[in-house]
Amino acid sequence: MGTEGKPADDGAGTTPGGVRAGVAIHGTGNCPVVAASTAHDGPITGVTWTHAGDTHTEEFRARDPDAVDAAEGVPSPASVVDLGDERVYRYERPRDGKCACRIIEELDCPIADVRAEDGVLVLTLHLPDLERLRDIVSALDGVADRVEVRYLVEGAARGDGASDRTLVDRGRLTDRQCEVLRTAYRMGYFERPRDANASAVAEALDISPSTFAEHLATAQRKLLAETLAEN
Repeated sequence: MGTEGKPADDGAGTTPGGVRAGVAIHGTGNCPVVAASTAHDGPITGVTWTHAGDTHTEEFRARDPDAVDAAEGVPSPASVVDLGDERVYRYERPRDGKCACRIIEELDCPIADVRAEDGVLVLTLHLPDLERLRDIVSALDGVADRVEVRYLVEGAARGDGASDRTLVDRGRLTDRQCEVLRTAYRMGYFERPRDANASAVAEALDISPSTFAEHLATAQRKLLAETLAEN
């Protein structure tokens, strides 16, 4: 009815034009998860939440409960589940109009993943286009000190021969890990045959070969986790 002569569109063969974005939000002083991450060694993960009336209930996982318990700005948990190698915290607080995650959700943008590390809230978003990303950054103005777009991944093309283009989140690397990778690359450590061995690169960095190997392995593991992650 009303569609005569129009081909059926079942979605097959089409390619979404959206993006996957990694957004780091700095200076969200009202976020208990961020507060917990400032004292925690490693990221706070497993962040989920729900709204009921005027109450915001949130959960997160932490491997160092002593650090979380000592952190300022984290409400007393309504319940705690000890899973052995980590602990699950749950707390309630009034709904906050300045909550970064709530602001993003109100723009009709589900949040795919949340973690907090060293006082920074890091979100993964799947968006229809870059215009929506600009809307999010604008909406967070005044709520956060700074919003950093750490990476963008274009939607992979299907059936047209285009490559799957992925930009790696270098924000996962420390400054020292970036320096180690740059120096090793510049000196030809990754060439075959190598132009420089591990001892030569370590000497250029003024560190021991074992320290170089540790930094290199950690950096490579982070980059591979980002590159090979399933969207």
